[in-house]
Amino acid sequence: MRRDVTVARVGVGFSRGLSPREIVECARLAEDLGYESAWVAEGHSGDQFAILGACAAATRRIRLGTAISSVFVRSATTIAMAAATVDHLSGGRLVLGLGTSHREQVEPEHGVPFVAPTARLRDVVEIVRALLRDGTVTHRGRVVTIERFDLWFRPVRREIPIYLAGLFSPMLELAGETAQGALLTWPTLEAPARAAGHVAAGARRAGRRPQDVEVASIVPCAVAPDRREALDRMRASVAFYAGFFPRYSRLLAESGFPDAARTIKAAWDAGDRARATSLVPDALVEAVALVGPTEDCRARLAAYREAGLALPIVTPRVDGPDALAQALAVVRAMAP
Repeated sequence: MRRDVTVARVGVGFSRGLSPREIVECARLAEDLGYESAWVAEGHSGDQFAILGACAAATRRIRLGTAISSVFVRSATTIAMAAATVDHLSGGRLVLGLGTSHREQVEPEHGVPFVAPTARLRDVVEIVRALLRDGTVTHRGRVVTIERFDLWFRPVRREIPIYLAGLFSPMLELAGETAQGALLTWPTLEAPARAAGHVAAGARRAGRRPQDVEVASIVPCAVAPDRREALDRMRASVAFYAGFFPRYSRLLAESGFPDAARTIKAAWDAGDRARATSLVPDALVEAVALVGPTEDCRARLAAYREAGLALPIVTPRVDGPDALAQALAVVRAMAP
């Protein structure tokens, strides 16, 4: 999707640490401050489509996105219907971010076998597109079969932008083949160019123009007057991702920190969360996140743009009783 590259676009994302009402409050402020989009993760903090529906009622202009919605924990037709619902409530402002999530979450938390993730994602994209376009869908794919499903209301738009989460070449190329955008996370400054190359390969293979597929990324953020405080706020999040998710451990290793990724995971697997967190080096945090005083975070955000990141999605990493205050401070500090 072609964008005016002269405009400093920035989104904001929310995951853990905030209640549904607090996310709506943050999204309302983000719209007032000129953010172009607000994204809600899928996890344990509330139903993302319900939260986005509330955000739709509380805002007028800001785009609203899922970052991401897992193709394993909802049926394909439920995803399509939920997306059409939020798009309807928002007057055509939804961006549907889709991904496979992780075996470590899908199977133990949802009781669903994690089988053929790439094929399932491809099937879901096709089903969502068909249902929105035609109002009914019949699909026989490699993984998902739908005999028939009818949508009993008319969507505001017959096509909703779809962004696919990707860390490595297979998913990034799939985004290039089928989507309007690719969604990264924990990016180094080298990540946007690397991702764009894989996206372009997929786009060309499908006869599409690479410039029509946007590279966006969740960029975790902790703003504090004292840099050490900001680093320490972010350290536990890095440890969780590096320790719990093999895919993110690989990502951080390939981002230039193989020794740190290995030792963090070993401590995490041994059940020593505190040690895993203590093993996260400052350099790793600084390489994949926005941390420090406002001016440092804004300079780093500018560096991501210069590195080719079309849409940075600043995501406050917050916790504790003052989590809302932390999140609001980030939203204000990083406003365009």
